[in-house]
Amino acid sequence: MSSSFTGSSPLAAYGWDDALEHEFTSHRAAGLIPARVAAVDRGLCDVVTENGPARASTVSAVSGGGAAEAPCTGDWAALRAGGPDGRPAVAALLPRRTAIVRSSASRDSRGQVLAANVDTVAVAVSLAAPLDLGRVERLLALAWESGARPVVVLTKADQVPGTDAQQGEVAAAAPGVDVVACSAATGDGVDVVRAVLSGTVVLVGPSGAGKSTLGNALLGGQVLATGEVRESDGKGRHTTVRRELLPLPGGGVLIDTPGLRGVGLFEASHGLERAFADVEELAGLCRFGDCAHRSEPGCAVLAAVEDGTLPRRRLDSYRKLLRENAWAASRTDQRLRAERENRTKAISKWQRQMYRDRGR
Repeated sequence: MSSSFTGSSPLAAYGWDDALEHEFTSHRAAGLIPARVAAVDRGLCDVVTENGPARASTVSAVSGGGAAEAPCTGDWAALRAGGPDGRPAVAALLPRRTAIVRSSASRDSRGQVLAANVDTVAVAVSLAAPLDLGRVERLLALAWESGARPVVVLTKADQVPGTDAQQGEVAAAAPGVDVVACSAATGDGVDVVRAVLSGTVVLVGPSGAGKSTLGNALLGGQVLATGEVRESDGKGRHTTVRRELLPLPGGGVLIDTPGLRGVGLFEASHGLERAFADVEELAGLCRFGDCAHRSEPGCAVLAAVEDGTLPRRRLDSYRKLLRENAWAASRTDQRLRAERENRTKAISKWQRQMYRDRGR
């Protein structure tokens, strides 16, 4: 987004625009300075400011909603100079335009934000390993739910004789999504990948998918660490150990992420609707509005499976992810209900104590 203001700000290369400047008005009035979080590490974070990079404390961060929240790579923050440890401190976070959220590693009722204020999610899929379309669909649901635009990048095209068949398979599992193939090692197709990426780009995918190698090709140098992949199963080591934001030579910024062993959905109903737009469209043609697509008469989804229009695998994947998402939503409801009950108990306890004190 270009404007007279953004062209004059050193942060424009990192995505700063007039809308953000407007949101920051009260913070500037309070003497705070804008910054973008480039990486987070143990209570500290690397940030980019109008005056260059800095290392800041994260202990006092407050989100746009007024609640305490940990900064994440991609966040826009308000820094206060001279924190308790002498470093600048993150005093507040601007509201996130988009956020990639998965269920936490402990599978509790709270989500884990992987990256914030992302415009494009590049799902990296290695052609050197057997295609896992279920994983692709899961990552696309995650991407759509974030509010960003997903793109599927088939990597390591130099290791297969042709990519047309694989591109066709993935495209069928990714309606409405650009699917492009490239070889970062040879450079073939990298320009095509670069053309479909815009704004703040985050690379997601499992270890060994070639995210860091692709990132280096986009960055124009060996900036990100890369590692070898096991020939036995096509899996790699986690050479990327933290999420990091870096400027791209042609504009925009790139966030590389560690390989994702597992990606649990977290309240991703909208994302599932977009990732399975073909199934949702068929469901709208079913005879009954509450059709479960199992044995109901007049089910357009089952009819499409029977005539081969819709792969059975895709319907099974859709059902699986719906069940998982419903479970995650129920866990969140239970947590919120417990938090409300705890607040009510605390207020009641305080009131009882107050009445006892008055009776003394």
